[in-house]
Amino acid sequence: MTDQLLQIEGHEAPRKDPPRPPWIRIRLSADPKVEQTRALMRRLELNTVCEEAACPNLSECWSDRHATVMILGSVCTRACAFCNVATGVPEAVDPREPEHLASAVAELGLEHVVITSVDRDDLADGGAGQFAQSIRRIRVLAPATTIEVLTPDFRRKAEALAIVIDAAPDVFNHNLETVPRLYRRVRPGADYRHSLALLKRAKRLRPETFTKSGIMVGLGEDRDEIRRVMDDLRECEVDFLTVGQYLRPTSRHASVERYVPPGEFEEITDEAEERGFLVVSATPLTRSSYHAGKDFRRLQAARRLQSAPGTSLAPAGSS
Repeated sequence: MTDQLLQIEGHEAPRKDPPRPPWIRIRLSADPKVEQTRALMRRLELNTVCEEAACPNLSECWSDRHATVMILGSVCTRACAFCNVATGVPEAVDPREPEHLASAVAELGLEHVVITSVDRDDLADGGAGQFAQSIRRIRVLAPATTIEVLTPDFRRKAEALAIVIDAAPDVFNHNLETVPRLYRRVRPGADYRHSLALLKRAKRLRPETFTKSGIMVGLGEDRDEIRRVMDDLRECEVDFLTVGQYLRPTSRHASVERYVPPGEFEEITDEAEERGFLVVSATPLTRSSYHAGKDFRRLQAARRLQSAPGTSLAPAGSS
């Protein structure tokens, strides 16, 4: 993976990060539910993005019996400069995985589950069928659980999105990750406009499904670029925006250009809400699935309010 990251055209060798500020604090927990959740995932042979991506919120989330399950194996076909997931030749798709995932959801008694995956450019459908089967098995074994999917971009997989949306997830999430200017350095192999089009088409295919996307800050973007990303997402009718501080997983990965202070996250939240997102989560430690269950209930409440007589949101792209 190291060689792949450093051989990306235009990718500079990572520099030393600035000192980590006091508002970036990783919360550790001795709650026995953390190890119980870990043991359950190992017993059912499931991967979690919490572990593979070295998420700073793992202890807090697992104490609350919330884990984001990563299907389709633990090896990705891409080498993004921000991501800690291993890159290489993926293993074969496990046909038992949807059943194991649904069993874990039922055993944990989850109200809300997030399903994500590595990129599987090697598969004809990009892994969309495994997402759909997982959703359908959870509906059988844990019918009260709401389901959020965080998918890859399915580039050059024309039918993949429809396969996932036809399985009727409650939330469809696909992250833009960063501003378009930084894609070549941070997210090689992806295309900003394609990702926007994916989100737009997801909403058109099933308007009742909430759509969601997020970016990291601290990679060298400026505030005007963040505002333009917000406008693009609202033009695609995206409901939920997440914004969090990029934290470098290892010295091999992209450098942190700056740590964004909490006050700026508050300003970003205000600007996003003015643009009409139903829900905004923007804090230094915000991640795609952080507090996902609570945020889903916020989405439901915001939609009810939006539908109330005499209520309207700001038009897309307003500021």
